[in-house]
Amino acid sequence: MTEALIPNGINDSGGTLSYFRKGCNPLAQTGRSKLQKKRAVLNQQIIKQMRIRAGAENLLKATSNNKVKEMVLLELSFVNSDLQLLMGQLDALNSSVDVYQSKQETVNIPLIALGLKETKEVDFSAPFKDFIMEHYNEDSRKFEDEIADLMDLREACRTPSRSEAGVELLEKYYNHLPMIESRFFAPTNQTGIFFTWYDSFTGVPVCQQNLSLEKASILFNMAALFSQIGTRSNRQTTAGLEEAISSFQKASGILNYLKETFTHTPSFDMGPAMLSMLIRLMLAQAQECLFEKSVLPGTRNKFNAMIKVAQEAAKVAEVYDQVHQCMIQTQLKDNVPLFWSTMTQVKTNHYCSMAHYFVAVALLDHQLGPKDDEDHQEKTFSQVYDQFPEGWTPLDVLKQTELRRRLGKAHIRKSTSGHEEALRIFDMCPNLNNHDVLRDILKTSHYHSLDKYTEFENEEEFTDYMEAPNILSKTERKAEMETPSTSKVKVKDFFHRLGPLTVFSAKQHWTPPRTVRLCPEGRDLGFTLKGGSPVQVVSLDPLCGLDPWRPSKDGLKEGDYIVAVGDTECKWMGMTQVMRLLKDVDEEGIDIQVVSMLDANPSMPAKSATFSGNLPKTYSMICLAHDDEDKNPKTRKVAKKSSFLSWGLKNKVKSTSTVSLPTADYSGSLPWNKHPPSFPSSSAYNSES
Repeated sequence: MTEALIPNGINDSGGTLSYFRKGCNPLAQTGRSKLQKKRAVLNQQIIKQMRIRAGAENLLKATSNNKVKEMVLLELSFVNSDLQLLMGQLDALNSSVDVYQSKQETVNIPLIALGLKETKEVDFSAPFKDFIMEHYNEDSRKFEDEIADLMDLREACRTPSRSEAGVELLEKYYNHLPMIESRFFAPTNQTGIFFTWYDSFTGVPVCQQNLSLEKASILFNMAALFSQIGTRSNRQTTAGLEEAISSFQKASGILNYLKETFTHTPSFDMGPAMLSMLIRLMLAQAQECLFEKSVLPGTRNKFNAMIKVAQEAAKVAEVYDQVHQCMIQTQLKDNVPLFWSTMTQVKTNHYCSMAHYFVAVALLDHQLGPKDDEDHQEKTFSQVYDQFPEGWTPLDVLKQTELRRRLGKAHIRKSTSGHEEALRIFDMCPNLNNHDVLRDILKTSHYHSLDKYTEFENEEEFTDYMEAPNILSKTERKAEMETPSTSKVKVKDFFHRLGPLTVFSAKQHWTPPRTVRLCPEGRDLGFTLKGGSPVQVVSLDPLCGLDPWRPSKDGLKEGDYIVAVGDTECKWMGMTQVMRLLKDVDEEGIDIQVVSMLDANPSMPAKSATFSGNLPKTYSMICLAHDDEDKNPKTRKVAKKSSFLSWGLKNKVKSTSTVSLPTADYSGSLPWNKHPPSFPSSSAYNSES
């Protein structure tokens, strides 16, 4: 499939447009695209039949007419039959593993890949525009490009390429979702946007208005894409096997994260039981690839090497048996594809038989010679079984030819019967009949076991039959979950221009922007600012007599956020940048735009910065009263008057950073002989200190 780059409508720091990858062409005639198209058609047919069934069931409850009930019951029987047929076809699609396998001609056993979940197209345009206009008081037409880019990104995620680029595309959309949720999805209000995703196994649609289902489904598709990358890898090379191992481990890690994070997703394919089974399946396939990697260069026909390979094969058989036991649980067996459970059962028998075959070869083809390391062989062989046949010891078996022969033939018999069982199970599953590669592998393995048994067959020993002990599994490298870090894919907020998310989010409510005219008096503008983006008005000068600065309906208020100075937007500006804009205000003044928080009174900072005479100062508290009768500054106490900031001052003794501002009484009772200092201004710039 081909893919392309499309602009995301956002300029980077260099002023050039940044891009994200577009999904594959959904009309491309590849095996995978055809499969997904069939899945989409089946999902639509299933939802149609489910609506008919729901209507019939409602009519059955509402009517008391027996004749109508009989007709409805007849209709329900037809609908249920159609649903079973459709789900059978969906089951067959999930059993189509050939399209996901490597393109190279190989003789590897097929691996199982997860199919991508299908979803309906979502139109964000109208709801987001309304929300921007009503909640953010912005012109929604300015954000049409951003909304279109978001919709293009989501649409591209429906057809990701089966490569790392496709995974990156899903990761980018997933990383955008928390920002979209903060911007537009308020906890108390519904946006009217419905996200519909179809169950990967049953085709049943699940619809929600919040983004939890969207996030969980994207994670599921990321895991599905990793599983498809793993099955596509060329397992005839070491690099291809490493890619497959890593992909299956990442798929299991994502599924485990999905299971632990989204615990109440109302979709069967993302339920705890199903996810647990899928995690085991991905790890089992990773373990199978690890085994294939260990035998890819060939296995030396040495005793220790054969025992090692046998235990590696036993490990693969063990993990596949655990997967099979999960698949046949009551809550899963009706919806897990029959092909999957049959395949795991076949592989369990196949790899268990291979383990017995390699142990038989080690015992029958090798004798303990004088040049062999007896202690090393004894230690290796002692770890093969949980329990040796009664009365036997590892050293006895290694030294006595007759015991080695009897035990080796017992293993080869068990290997032969195991391969026969695998072939029997294979022939019983109709969906496996078309997998010629798997049949050939099973027949070849069975032939090798028979050939080895024939080589050591002796009619006189016909009655000498013993049961081979079970082989303990052991591996040098165990497949483990690997959770890829989605944070490595950096994204920039589509709606960056709305302002910082910490303030301008769906949870916060403000007044519409209002314009306040600032005319400086002397070198003071009459307010103190708090640093950050956006800049916040911390306090106002109570001595300033100009109306625009007094707390009123239309004037400047404590806690206001400055969103524009003149024609310059300053939502993302810090205090220093805003101060530069206010630095050269002339006597005619300047218009600023501010917004006020409606939800609750904004918390006042413990420390705020102000500028006076180009020297930054920090004040932890502002006190507006003092005791005129106390002439000693060291013993002067604060009068119990309410502050203009309405701050409760519990401690009478202030810290050294406390600043006492004069009251309206400018008489000579002040404790210092000089003109009363002006209120620390946000725009006072001169060389005086």
